[in-house]
Formats: sequence, C-alpha cells, structure tokens
Amino acid sequence: MQQFNNITIQQIFKSFNNLNVLIIGDVMIDTYVWGNVNRISPEAPVPIVSITKKENRLGGAANVALNIQAMGANPILCSVIGNDDGSKVFIDLLKKQKLSSDGILKSKTRITTIKTRVIGGNHQMLRVDEEIESCVNTDETNALSEKIKILVTSKKADVIIFEDYDKGCITPQLIKNIVAFAKQNNVPVVVDPKKKNFMAYNGVTLFKPNLKELKEGLAVDFDPDNRKELEKIAADFIKKQNIKSVLITLSEKGLYIHSASTKVIIPAHVRNISDVSGAGDTVISLAALCLALNLSPVITATLANLAGGLVCEKVGVVPIDKKQLLDEAIRLKL
Repeated sequence: MQQFNNITIQQIFKSFNNLNVLIIGDVMIDTYVWGNVNRISPEAPVPIVSITKKENRLGGAANVALNIQAMGANPILCSVIGNDDGSKVFIDLLKKQKLSSDGILKSKTRITTIKTRVIGGNHQMLRVDEEIESCVNTDETNALSEKIKILVTSKKADVIIFEDYDKGCITPQLIKNIVAFAKQNNVPVVVDPKKKNFMAYNGVTLFKPNLKELKEGLAVDFDPDNRKELEKIAADFIKKQNIKSVLITLSEKGLYIHSASTKVIIPAHVRNISDVSGAGDTVISLAALCLALNLSPVITATLANLAGGLVCEKVGVVPIDKKQLLDEAIRLKL
C-alpha cells in the first residue's frame, strides 16, 4: 500500500468522490470522422479517407468536466454556447453523459464551436474548425458571472477551474469578478491558460501553462533545460502575478512545479504516444482535484503528470480512466 505523508493513494482516490469542481471555459464539440486510407486523390496530392464512422464528443472545457467526472468527482460546467443546431447537439451530449447544463448560457450572437478531426488509421490527418473567437459581450459576461457565483455557493464548489481556449467565453472582467469572489469564499482557483488572458489571472492558486504558452504569454524565450533559468522565470512570474504555484508542462520531459516550498521537475514516464490531444485537460483536472484536497505540490504534480501521460496513449480526446490511473500509480510505487 503506497503512502503520501500518511495518506494512501487509495484514500486519495476515494476522497475525489466527495469533491465538487466548477469549470469555467470555452466548450466545444469534438467531431471525429474515422476512415481508411488506401490511395491518393487524382485531383490533388492528398490522401482519400474512406469514412467508416462518425462520432461527436464533448470537447474543450467540457472535456475537463469529463475528466473530473471520470475521477469520481462532481463537475459543474459553466460556459456560453450558440443558439444553433450545434447547441442542441452539445446539450444532448451533456445529457447522455449525465452532466448538468445549469451553467450553460446560450447566445444569439455566437455559434457553438465545433472541431472536426479526420482520422485515417490511428493518425489525425486534418482538422476543420467552426468557431467565433471574439469575446462574449458585457451582458453575457455579467450573466455568466452571476450564474457562476450562484453555482459556487449552491453546489458548494471545492475548487474552480478556468479552462481558457481563447474562444471568447472567458474575459478579463469575468476573471476579475470570479477570482475576487473565490477569495471571499476561500475557494482555490486553478488556471489552464492561453495567450489572450495570460496576464489577467492575478491572485489565483495554481497556474498551468505549457512551454509554448509560457513563452508566448511572457513574450520571452528561454532554455527549459537550463534549470536556473526555468526557476527564475517561474519565480518572477509568481511574484508579479501574486500566484501561489506554477505548474509548467514540459511535453515529453514531464512537468515542473514551482511554489514557495517546492521546486521540482517530475520526469515523464515512457509511453507509446498515439495522440496528445486533451492531455492538458487531464493534467489540470488532476491538479485541481489534488489542490481541493490540500495535497502537497509534489503529490499534485506527480499524479497530474502520470494522468496526462496515460491519456496520450489513446487516440482522440478522451478522459482519464480512474482505475487505470490508480493501478499505474500503485505499479510505479509512487
């Protein structure tokens, strides 16, 4: 039986079942077109995909909700979608997954984001996006903000996740409102950022960029293999943004956790990588759950790192398998 500071890994996984996690962010439909590739088109030098199956899945921030649900916790999803055919498909997908749509608002000025991936064999060949990337308007921001505050209180949220895909649902004003509200109610806030709002998340509990997002967000270039340089970038960012901890994903090298008490690189485990799509969603989900249980930064980073690697072994955006993650954690004697 494995132990982390007198708590077993089994006890940690059981405790996840008691958590309520509120997720704010850009939701979307991930449409998959599966097929076989046997020849090249005579019209252009491109492969011809003979379609065998089509499938719609919940994506974006909704995939974070799926990961939270897969770990046994209760996800509360908050977002803005269109008032269109895509929104009907999205709501139906929520119902099929037994996820609430209480936090979903419909806008007459937007479309529901749909990302269509064409997969030949086990490899993604093409992606087609239908989306609006401009920010939701002030009225929609205010309506979403009020909806979130009500749900945080009524559902007794243990942690809040901002899942930002730069599609306009999350605005600087929304961030400011909810981070202030979370502080008043002692609810930790974790962030999976993108470029637009990168510097808007002042005062959050945990901030999780990947290397590309960190370099673009700070408009700096640095060598991640230079440990002192990495530590300085993280330390300066934490001080400037008044953030408690930064979790930087380092792709195949694992991830780096930096807080007042911890400065550790957690190496990646060797994997047969099929698809990295959605790995960040899984990492932020595990990090949020661990943070809600007030686990140490090292435990948080270790479990998030392991979970992110496991989902990369599967094709497409899929949530983590709780049993597989637990079995793997025990096997590796974490």
